[in-house]
Amino acid sequence: MHSTYKKMIYKMLEKDRGTVAEDPWTLYILRCNDGSLYTGVTKNMDRRLQMHQKGKASRYTRTRLPVELLYQEPCGGRARALVRECEVKAYSKKFKERLVVGEALPKSSVKNKKEKRRKKSDRKKSK
Repeated sequence: MHSTYKKMIYKMLEKDRGTVAEDPWTLYILRCNDGSLYTGVTKNMDRRLQMHQKGKASRYTRTRLPVELLYQEPCGGRARALVRECEVKAYSKKFKERLVVGEALPKSSVKNKKEKRRKKSDRKKSK
């Protein structure tokens, strides 16, 4: 995740701390017609799914209709939902599918791109 987004989300989390969300945000995963998965967040799942089905919610899903709701997870406030969305988007498709069927995901499934680059550069240095 880009550092600008991290800072923004952390500020939102601080603002959300201690407040109870009246309309809890939901993380959701859709399967598109081409088999790909789309992850998003919303306050109103029914309305958002209808928008996706009409092709008015996302550029990505617009060209991959129809979509099917596979998974939803309550997240509390907006900031928590955005943080969770970033985590899930970092998962591989294989791990997202495991999440959908309810399997527990190991912590090592989410790897930061910088961590991957560091590991590659460490291997090059050791040769």
